[in-house]
Amino acid sequence: MSKENVVTDGSRGLGLADSSVLVTGANRGIGQALVEEALSRGAKRVYAGTRQPLVHPDKRVTPLTLDVTDAAQIKAAVEKVSSLDILINNAGLALYDDLSDRAALEQQLAVNLFGTHGVTQAFLPLLARSKGAIVNILSVAALAALPVIPAYSISKAAAFSLSQSLRALLAPRGVRVHAVLTGPVDTDMSRGLDIPKASPASVARAIFDGVEKGEEDIFPDQMSATMAESWRGGAAKALERQYAALVDSFSGPRSS
Repeated sequence: MSKENVVTDGSRGLGLADSSVLVTGANRGIGQALVEEALSRGAKRVYAGTRQPLVHPDKRVTPLTLDVTDAAQIKAAVEKVSSLDILINNAGLALYDDLSDRAALEQQLAVNLFGTHGVTQAFLPLLARSKGAIVNILSVAALAALPVIPAYSISKAAAFSLSQSLRALLAPRGVRVHAVLTGPVDTDMSRGLDIPKASPASVARAIFDGVEKGEEDIFPDQMSATMAESWRGGAAKALERQYAALVDSFSGPRSS
């Protein structure tokens, strides 16, 4: 298990040295950069989940065939992972739409929400054993919808709510949950947006910096970082903390 770092707010971060990391959507963009950054920080094993076969020159990388919408592939991936410290749910889908086609919304929910949920639940026993961390790669579109990709925004908002819920529910088991709220990043997914974008490598570095510092919500680029202070001190974050405090006192639904 990797070394924990105590940070100033009393939470604990997770170091990468000698850790075991799994990254979904690892074949390109942020996912590929996360694999390389984990290796550079001394991870002992990096599981790279991709839909197509992957070959990597570093022997610490173990490729996994992993479509996050395929329950059989998720189950098979779990059987190949002996231990896990950090799960990074990075696989994502963004389609330009106008909400007139329900199928487009369902397709993005299948990947961005239910894929994240399915992979997390499957690997949760390993993460609970290691007192590890879940890192969900989201978007600032989770906080305010981007109208040119509304279905994507909806799916990321749902995945953010999932992250907040898991954060409270898994805290008693020692599993941390980090939500990464990215701004525009220079990947295939954002190719159609003519705006300044951060590099995947810089975003990957900032993500692991945030994990090591124990930041619950990570704003890993210049655009998103402008929102960090107001978000962390805002009413929505305060309400999340108030709701999380109810977990210990809530005994669950009661039948009559």
